[in-house]
Amino acid sequence: MTNAEQDDQEAARSTPPDTGRDAAGAAPRDWGWTLLESPIGPLLLAATRKGLVQVLFHADERTVGRALTRLEQRFEGPPRAEIPHLATATTEFTAYFAGDLRAFTVPLDWDLSGGFNARVLHALAEGVPYGSVVGYQDLADRVGEPGAARAVGAAMGSNPLPVIVPCHRVVASDGGIGGFGGGLETKRLLLALEGVLPAPLF
Repeated sequence: MTNAEQDDQEAARSTPPDTGRDAAGAAPRDWGWTLLESPIGPLLLAATRKGLVQVLFHADERTVGRALTRLEQRFEGPPRAEIPHLATATTEFTAYFAGDLRAFTVPLDWDLSGGFNARVLHALAEGVPYGSVVGYQDLADRVGEPGAARAVGAAMGSNPLPVIVPCHRVVASDGGIGGFGGGLETKRLLLALEGVLPAPLF
């Protein structure tokens, strides 16, 4: 495993979302959440009025509780039931896992990412479409930081919007699939769904 791949996995385990008010220092923001059953396990989807703000793999009681506590702190208040972007996200994820959607259109709220990480994640979201892959070094080159392959790995691990911001499409330079904060089996399933890897046999 390369250093970038290790950073990918370690950052996913240890890096919480940023805390504090939004970029404008505004009052508490409305947000909400829902759980979605999927072929890769339960997903927590959280959204604000701006857009989808977090996707969490393996959403069990412990991980959901911790995520919701952080979001309450971030947005300075409890969730609200009616956040329309959640319905859009649920519909689009369902279509994606059914093989009927290749590009998400739900608006994204990038509030939980900033600085270098946000630059890399934007480049990934905008430049690596369904069914394709990219290397850590290539992403570093794309954001004008050729010496930052390890930092790209950390950015992947910090990604608050996996699948939609497709960190599963970032692979190792040696031809391996690389690291993944959601687990390598989840990464294999997503890449198989998109036709990059052979479909698993059950």
